[in-house]
Amino acid sequence: MPIEFTLNGKRQSVDVVPQMPLLWVVRDTLGLTGTKFGCGMALCGACTVHVDGRPARACTTPISALVNKRVTTIEAIGNSKEGKAVQAAWIELGVPQCGYCQAGQIMSATALLKQKPKPTDADIDEAMTGNICRCGTYTRIRAAIRQAAGQQGVKA
Repeated sequence: MPIEFTLNGKRQSVDVVPQMPLLWVVRDTLGLTGTKFGCGMALCGACTVHVDGRPARACTTPISALVNKRVTTIEAIGNSKEGKAVQAAWIELGVPQCGYCQAGQIMSATALLKQKPKPTDADIDEAMTGNICRCGTYTRIRAAIRQAAGQQGVKA
């Protein structure tokens, strides 16, 4: 039986096993490869997406849990003013090194700014906990989030 949900603003119907993780539905079934596989256990944050506006780990979220929910991936995060500001700050400050974790980092940072437009360093640390960067770009990530918070007036 097909499972229906909204992905990046478009209604989707997928006929997959209900236990299939959202990550594989998005990547393999729907062809959006921006969301990355990291650990497969929701520990690293590389697969972070938004489900009804809140960050979620796509590697452990079964597609059956998303019936009639709204999912946003890195491919559409720039459609919001917060996502656009985060992406601009990431580019301007040269945050990525290898870049593998950055989609998940951007998704978590955008969710934070949607919830708290002017986050403190403690807010940033809490929101970004669980997003691992093997290259250690945490200082640049924090600086980019601070910069994006100041750019929130930018129109999407």
